[in-house]
Amino acid sequence: MTDLLAITTDQTLWWITLAVGLVVALVVAGLLEALRRTVVQVNEAVAVLWTMGTRVAQNTSTTYVLETTKARGHDLNVELERHNRSADERSHQP
Repeated sequence: MTDLLAITTDQTLWWITLAVGLVVALVVAGLLEALRRTVVQVNEAVAVLWTMGTRVAQNTSTTYVLETTKARGHDLNVELERHNRSADERSHQP
Protein backbone atom coordinates (compact mmCIF):
# COMPACT_ATOMS: atom_id res chain seq x y z
CA MET A 1 0.00 0.00 0.00
CA THR A 2 2.83 2.39 0.73
CA ASP A 3 4.20 1.81 -2.76
CA LEU A 4 1.05 3.31 -4.30
CA LEU A 5 1.44 6.57 -2.37
CA ALA A 6 5.17 6.83 -2.83
CA ILE A 7 6.12 9.71 -5.09
CA THR A 8 9.53 9.89 -6.65
CA THR A 9 11.66 13.00 -6.68
CA ASP A 10 10.93 13.49 -10.38
CA GLN A 11 7.20 13.34 -9.74
CA THR A 12 7.54 15.82 -6.88
CA LEU A 13 9.41 18.21 -9.13
CA TRP A 14 6.70 17.85 -11.80
CA TRP A 15 3.97 18.65 -9.26
CA ILE A 16 5.93 21.69 -8.07
CA THR A 17 6.41 22.79 -11.67
CA LEU A 18 2.69 22.39 -12.36
CA ALA A 19 1.82 24.37 -9.21
CA VAL A 20 4.22 27.16 -10.16
CA GLY A 21 2.80 27.16 -13.70
CA LEU A 22 -0.72 27.46 -12.29
CA VAL A 23 0.32 30.39 -10.09
CA VAL A 24 2.01 32.09 -13.05
CA ALA A 25 -1.08 31.52 -15.20
CA LEU A 26 -3.31 33.04 -12.50
CA VAL A 27 -1.01 36.06 -12.12
CA VAL A 28 -0.96 36.58 -15.90
CA ALA A 29 -4.76 36.29 -16.01
CA GLY A 30 -5.03 38.87 -13.22
CA LEU A 31 -2.66 41.25 -14.98
CA LEU A 32 -4.53 40.86 -18.27
CA GLU A 33 -7.82 41.60 -16.50
CA ALA A 34 -6.31 44.72 -14.93
CA LEU A 35 -5.05 45.78 -18.37
CA ARG A 36 -8.48 45.13 -19.91
CA ARG A 37 -10.19 47.28 -17.27
CA THR A 38 -7.67 50.07 -17.80
CA VAL A 39 -8.22 49.92 -21.56
CA VAL A 40 -11.99 50.14 -21.04
CA GLN A 41 -11.54 53.21 -18.80
CA VAL A 42 -9.23 54.86 -21.33
CA ASN A 43 -11.69 54.07 -24.12
CA GLU A 44 -14.54 55.67 -22.17
CA ALA A 45 -12.44 58.76 -21.41
CA VAL A 46 -11.42 59.09 -25.06
CA ALA A 47 -15.06 58.77 -26.13
CA VAL A 48 -16.04 61.61 -23.78
CA LEU A 49 -13.11 63.71 -24.98
CA TRP A 50 -14.02 63.04 -28.62
CA THR A 51 -17.62 64.08 -27.97
CA MET A 52 -16.56 67.30 -26.26
CA GLY A 53 -14.04 68.07 -29.00
CA THR A 54 -16.70 67.53 -31.64
CA ARG A 55 -19.06 69.89 -29.82
CA VAL A 56 -16.36 72.54 -29.54
CA ALA A 57 -15.63 72.17 -33.25
CA GLN A 58 -19.32 72.55 -34.08
CA ASN A 59 -19.61 75.63 -31.87
CA THR A 60 -16.54 77.29 -33.34
CA SER A 61 -16.94 76.33 -36.98
CA THR A 62 -18.42 79.71 -37.92
CA THR A 63 -16.22 82.03 -35.88
CA TYR A 64 -14.77 83.45 -39.08
CA VAL A 65 -18.01 85.39 -39.61
CA LEU A 66 -17.78 87.18 -36.26
CA GLU A 67 -15.84 90.09 -37.78
CA THR A 68 -18.52 90.53 -40.44
CA THR A 69 -21.24 90.27 -37.80
CA LYS A 70 -19.47 92.87 -35.68
CA ALA A 71 -19.14 95.24 -38.63
CA ARG A 72 -22.79 94.79 -39.63
CA GLY A 73 -23.87 95.33 -36.02
CA HIS A 74 -21.89 98.56 -35.91
CA ASP A 75 -23.43 99.69 -39.22
CA LEU A 76 -26.89 98.88 -37.86
CA ASN A 77 -26.19 100.84 -34.68
CA VAL A 78 -25.06 103.88 -36.70
CA GLU A 79 -28.19 103.65 -38.84
CA LEU A 80 -30.43 103.42 -35.77
CA GLU A 81 -28.77 106.46 -34.23
CA ARG A 82 -29.34 108.37 -37.48
CA HIS A 83 -33.02 107.41 -37.45
CA ASN A 84 -33.34 108.40 -33.78
CA ARG A 85 -31.80 111.81 -34.46
CA SER A 86 -34.13 112.30 -37.41
CA ALA A 87 -37.14 111.32 -35.33
CA ASP A 88 -36.05 113.65 -32.51
CA GLU A 89 -35.66 116.55 -34.96
CA ARG A 90 -39.14 115.96 -36.36
CA SER A 91 -40.69 115.76 -32.91
CA HIS A 92 -39.14 119.12 -31.88
CA GLN A 93 -40.43 120.99 -34.96
CA PRO A 94 -43.54 123.17 -34.42
